[in-house]
Parts: sequence; C-alpha cells; structure tokens
Amino acid sequence: MDVPWWGLIPFVAMLGAIAVFPLVPATAHRWEQPRYQLGLALALGVPVAAWMILGGLPGAVAHALVEYSQFIVLLLSLFIVSGGIYLAGDLPAHPRTNTAFLAVGAVLASVIGTTGAAMLLIRPLLNTNAERRHRVHTVVFAILIIANCGGLLTPLGDPPLFLGFLRGVPFTWTLQLLPEWLFVNGLLLVVYFLLDLRRYAEESPESIAADEARVTRLRLEGQVNFVFLAMIVLAVAFLPSLDLHAIETGHAGFTAFIPWRELVMLTAAVVSLRAGDPVVRYHHNGFTWGPIREVAALFIGIFLTMIPALRYLSQVAPSLPLNEITFFAFTGGLSSVLDNAPTYVTFFEMARELPGDPRVAGVPEVYLVAISLGSVFCGAITYIGNGPNFMVKAVAEHGGVSMPSFGGYVVWTFRYLVPTLVAMVCIFVADPAWAHLVGWVMAVGVVAVAALPVIGRGRGPGAPVADAANTPCDVATPPGGGQG
Repeated sequence: MDVPWWGLIPFVAMLGAIAVFPLVPATAHRWEQPRYQLGLALALGVPVAAWMILGGLPGAVAHALVEYSQFIVLLLSLFIVSGGIYLAGDLPAHPRTNTAFLAVGAVLASVIGTTGAAMLLIRPLLNTNAERRHRVHTVVFAILIIANCGGLLTPLGDPPLFLGFLRGVPFTWTLQLLPEWLFVNGLLLVVYFLLDLRRYAEESPESIAADEARVTRLRLEGQVNFVFLAMIVLAVAFLPSLDLHAIETGHAGFTAFIPWRELVMLTAAVVSLRAGDPVVRYHHNGFTWGPIREVAALFIGIFLTMIPALRYLSQVAPSLPLNEITFFAFTGGLSSVLDNAPTYVTFFEMARELPGDPRVAGVPEVYLVAISLGSVFCGAITYIGNGPNFMVKAVAEHGGVSMPSFGGYVVWTFRYLVPTLVAMVCIFVADPAWAHLVGWVMAVGVVAVAALPVIGRGRGPGAPVADAANTPCDVATPPGGGQG
C-alpha cells in the first residue's frame, strides 16, 4: 500500500493540537484534562488505524499498538519506581549545584537509560530549586541533557541504540561516540551554567535567603526502589517481549506470545507501589498520576497517526541524497517529530543497502555513526522526539513550573541545542578542514550568547536586569530571545 502525501495530515494535526490548544483561551482549560486529550488522540488515530487495516496493513497497526504498550509500560514502571525514591535534605540551588545534577544525569542516562535517569532525577532537581523563581531553563536543559543527549554511550541509553544492538551492532560499539558525547553534553553544561548564573542573579534576595536557610544534609529515602529500578533496567537489556515477527510468520512458540520484559517491569512497579513508604511517595515527592495519564492519552494518537507518516518516509527515502551529513540531517530532523526509534530503524535498513567499508552490522560505519547521533541527539528538539521529554515536562508542570508551550520549547532548542549539534557535525562528521573551523567558531558563538549577559551584569542575587525576564513571555522565550 502506497501512502499519498495527504496521509500525513492526521499526524500534522496531532502535532498542531499539542502545540496550539494549550495557548488558545477557548481550549486551554479543557486541554489540561487527559480525557479531552485522549478524545482528540482517538478521533485522529482510530480512523487512521481503520484506513491502514482496510488498506491491507493490519500488521502495521498491530506493531504500533504493541510498541505503544511497551512504551507506556516502560514509562509507567519508571515513573512509579522513581516516585518512591526521595533525596531528603536540601542543597543550595547554586549554578554549580544544578550543573552537577545535570552532569550526573548525563552519565546515568547511558547506564540506566534516558527515561530512567530523567524520572530518577527530575524530582530532586525540582526540590532543590523549590525556593527559586526561575526554574524553566533548568527543566529545559534537564530534557536536553538527561532525557536525550546523555544516552548516547550504550544501547541501554536510548531505544534507537537498543534496536541497533538487536540488529547486530556490538554492545560496546557506541562507546566510540564518546568524543561527540563529551562535546555536546559538555557544551550544553557550559551554556547552562552561564545561563543559571544569570538567572541566579535575577532571584530576589528573599528567595536566595530562603534557599540558603533551608540547606540541610542529604539523605536518601526509599532505597529499596533501587532494586526495582535495577529489575527494570535488566529486563530492558536481557528479556524478550512479544515476538511479533514469529507470530506473523506462523513460527511462534508459546513463549513468543508472552511479554516477559513488560511483565517483569510491571511486577517491579506494583511491588514498589505496595511495599514502598507512602509518606515518601505521596507526601515528600508529591506523587500524582496526572503526568503519566497525560502522556498515555497523547501518545496513543501519536503512535497511530505516525503509521502513514513512517510509511510515506520509507517510500520517499530511496530518492533522498544520502551521505554522512544527510543521514544525520534526515534521521535527526525526522527523529525530532517522529518517534526516534522507528526513524533509526528506517535509515539503518536503508544504509545496509549502500556500499562502504568498514561495516558494522552490515551498515557502513560512517553512516551508522551519523544515524546514531541524529536519532539520539535530535530527539531533544521537540517535546515528542523522545518519550521522557513529555514526562519531564508533565512532572515539572505538576510541580508548579510553568513550562514553555510546544513552540516555545522549540525556540529554546533552536537557540542552544541546534547550533550545538551543527557545530558537532562540522567538527566530527564533516571532512573539510573549513567545516571543522566553522564548527569551533559556532561552538564559541553558542557559549558567547549565553555568556554575554553574565559578563555585562552584576552577578549578585537581586542585581537589576535589563530584559523582561519575569514576564510570562519568559516561559516560552530563552534569555535574550527577543526581549529587552
């Protein structure tokens, strides 16, 4: 079945609703309620599923629903287990403290996955900054670093890399991407530190005094949940799920019908919920079901409307001009709006048909590097590029942080992340010497954009500022992004 261009309309409409409805007064209040989000998702997704089934692609719908279920089970399990872990005490919310949080998260993302690291650290990060007024930039960079860019170094870090591992990429191959990992995450941490210096200077003396007065020694509560977290990570790494291929081809045994991985993850979540300390979960962490309900409601529509979008991509992909630069651009650009895992697989399989040595899992290595970098790093460009992005946003909003809209978040990423990635491509992917020079100039420019406001102003708490940083526009607009 060939999908015409207009088959993309439901997916574009779904993205448009996520971007626009929270901003329109007539729809904003209702959009906050998951039942309205679910209603729209089903209104767009069910007709698409029916179209695909009637068009002879029931397997594509089955795959989408199974992948959605696996996705939600992983997020739900990590959400529940991390909700039982509480970092008691309070650190001073200094720029160096927040930067250290993000740096630890970048490392953890490659060990326990971007979703696990994000769910584990977002609440302690919010608690540490509870007395500060300016917190949006901290959550945005947590999405960039912890929920995405940190997960490049192992197949456990991000779902696309795990799919590559299942297709024959050696487990340790991604470790060779350490230079790119260090460059992107290091540059983002420097930029964040400079931005946080500025934001810290804008805090009122009262907020700073309250933060300093509440500093207490750290202690960890709910440690038993680390056992359940380990169960989830090990299940992702080593246990199979439904074997749809075997089922479809008629070669499935009894075990192929059992989602072992999801059963273990749900078991860990249920035991954590039952055996954990309810005071830690509900009182200290302020645990609610709102964030996971929102994600579950929206992503059923995204997964279903994405079926024809991915099909259309596979149709036009062979006509695309493909080299290491365009592999990164196409994989990254599409990973920012489509789920990055199937996008990775689409270009991975395409690259297998191209010549080139050396090869890894049948793919020319230079193309595999570009596909891996694009799918992991560019999943951070929008809220829907990678699963944990929306979860972090939802948790932050339930914690009282007024997060940017869909479009407002994209403004942030195009100001800081996209130039960082372009610089990385120029330095590590492109061949010409002039491209390397351009990359380093761009990297210096990204730092300069963040540093100039700090250099030009006093750094003390309560120092006067020239821009309208405290207006509602600041939620959607990065520092220096069109204000003042």
